[in-house]
Amino acid sequence: MLFDGIYSESFSISLGDDLFFRGEVHAPKDRANKPVILVCHGFKGHKDWNFFPRTADELASNGYYAIRFNFSCNGVKDVDFDELDKFAVNTYSRELDDLAVLMEYMKEQKLPFSEQFDLERVGMIGHSRGGATSVIFAAENPEVKGIACWNGVSDVDFLNEDLKEDICKNGTGYIANKRTNQDMPLKSNILEDIKNNKDRFNILTTLKTMDAPVLIVQGDADSEWLRKGAEKMNQAAPHHSLVIIEGGTHTFNASHPLNEVPIQLNQAQDETINFFHNILW
Repeated sequence: MLFDGIYSESFSISLGDDLFFRGEVHAPKDRANKPVILVCHGFKGHKDWNFFPRTADELASNGYYAIRFNFSCNGVKDVDFDELDKFAVNTYSRELDDLAVLMEYMKEQKLPFSEQFDLERVGMIGHSRGGATSVIFAAENPEVKGIACWNGVSDVDFLNEDLKEDICKNGTGYIANKRTNQDMPLKSNILEDIKNNKDRFNILTTLKTMDAPVLIVQGDADSEWLRKGAEKMNQAAPHHSLVIIEGGTHTFNASHPLNEVPIQLNQAQDETINFFHNILW
């Protein structure tokens, strides 16, 4: 597909057990030997939601290959959350395994345009829960040279106590998606995964020790929990960078579908592109 001079091409990776890792590669006009940015959605997000397609186009227009994708158990096949059985069993470990497969496909040049990727210059953008997944993955994979954490969680255990109690008592709990009017199921997998990986998934400790620079981009109109989390991340690891987007909500004031681009989203994208220009060029 061609959009304003930016080419994009879709891909699908079969992982077995009826699991698929689906994505889209956005290519810059000048394609030889360019950096690659992986764009990770968060909880109740997906590759086609809200600002992700536009952000990938912006990255490509600034000289990057941008890969937006759906984690294999994010609950989306063709339309918004048409695979809730998979959403119910998604975990951080599952997402990290997905990213490991993606990295192997990049190295083996099995993705669109991948023969022209510069794998010495790989970055990541993670939104919300995707920020935590990105930090953990980057800490364990030196190929990743920098991360932009957009309104990211500082604690992987973010489900409220009532929901966790329901999951433990009944085997399944439900969280509302106000946008799609769905009650989305969650099984005990996510709680067990967090419990079994307490040290590995400690975001604040990981940020202290990781070498790859992190840009924390936080809207000051986001939830109090996330605003305080951004402060905790900055205090725990001041060698990274914190940028506050004035008036920025959890989506930087963008809505789905994205018909107008708010100034806060433009600011988040500009800060992120400048960050990657400084560390990947």
